[in-house]
Amino acid sequence: MGKDGDIIEAKGLAKRFGAFKAVDGIDFSVKAGEIFAFLGPNGAGKTTTIKMLTTLLKPSAGSIRLNGFDPAVDTRGARRSLGIVFQDPSLDEEMTALENLELHGVLYGVEKGLRRERCAELLKVVELWERRDELVKRFSGGMKRRLEIARALLHHPRVLFLDEPTQGLDPQTRNHIWSYISRLRRQEGITVFLTTHYMEEADRVAERLAVIDHGRIVAQGTPAQLKSKTRKKSLEDAFIQITGHDIREDEPSAVDRMRLHGRMWRRR
Repeated sequence: MGKDGDIIEAKGLAKRFGAFKAVDGIDFSVKAGEIFAFLGPNGAGKTTTIKMLTTLLKPSAGSIRLNGFDPAVDTRGARRSLGIVFQDPSLDEEMTALENLELHGVLYGVEKGLRRERCAELLKVVELWERRDELVKRFSGGMKRRLEIARALLHHPRVLFLDEPTQGLDPQTRNHIWSYISRLRRQEGITVFLTTHYMEEADRVAERLAVIDHGRIVAQGTPAQLKSKTRKKSLEDAFIQITGHDIREDEPSAVDRMRLHGRMWRRR
């Protein structure tokens, strides 16, 4: 844990791909137990930042502390401290709901008795216990999201990363998802790190947020503070004023960036 109860601290964090600066020396912190929204237009550097925080990329410069661990050095410790719900579906649809959770528990080394207890507990919380033996491919989009959230919490993480968790869901299902997240947050005492393009969602659930654009943090504070600073009534209008009206392209992958610079990308 960092100073003043910060569970995530990023200082001078940067990532370069050749001459391209995807993330350009950013500083921010997240307090333990809060819901923190990390917002930005397409291509702003959100995905690259999250990959550095979650051990999938090593920074080019700067430092990260996540629950006291440096993800670039102590990958194992950092990974045990976090749970992730990816933007793209990551469940095995040929397995049952219970089997998906059991597999996750095995991969994280959760002891058998505790693993079964946690599977039952979380499936009941997200109201999927009665469907535990059903193949995931038969689930609706909202049910799959609920299962992914339960899976991410199985190993008692300190931080839950939610990358566009309600994208493509109808408003009713989105509200149900946030109801589950709020309940689990209270029960588990976790911190939530959220990315979303739904500004009204961020305004409603986030206690603090940071806006990244062109690889740099351009605004930080509570939703109310950003609206007050820009003299806008909605967070969406404040966000557009801060980041501009231009339509952005999606953030290119690391492979694409290396190709743009005429270099061969090799996994090490």
